[in-house]
Amino acid sequence: MEKYKIGYTQGVYDMFHIGHLNLLNNAKKYCDRLVVGVNSDRLVEAYKNKTPVIDENSRQYIVGNIKAVDECIVADTLDKIEMHKKIGFDVIFIGDDWKGNSRWKQTELEMKKIGVSVIYLPHTSGISSTELRTVQNKKVGE
Repeated sequence: MEKYKIGYTQGVYDMFHIGHLNLLNNAKKYCDRLVVGVNSDRLVEAYKNKTPVIDENSRQYIVGNIKAVDECIVADTLDKIEMHKKIGFDVIFIGDDWKGNSRWKQTELEMKKIGVSVIYLPHTSGISSTELRTVQNKKVGE
């Protein structure tokens, strides 16, 4: 396994769960330093049309306290070129459930041009913040 200097991953990390932890722990195995971007509330509302259950500052605090995470920032953009200018990572991590997605195919091309690797990590099946929110809403409606 190739070892990278600075790795980066980005996500909402709302209602932090085992899938999030697995992704971060797997990512750390590939790099000396792992930087994690937590999507801002404004960004999540803009592209997902939902308000996170947990606010951005709390999500940043939670993710920043995970042993595998060396630095956690609030991200205001999905533009990985812009994030690369701020952080200077040499590898970016994403769950393999995004493999083949048109946005990630484009990201792969952009990253290749600047010498950044894209690594798809195993997605933990059967768990997501969306699923947790659905289960919670069902319980509230009972």
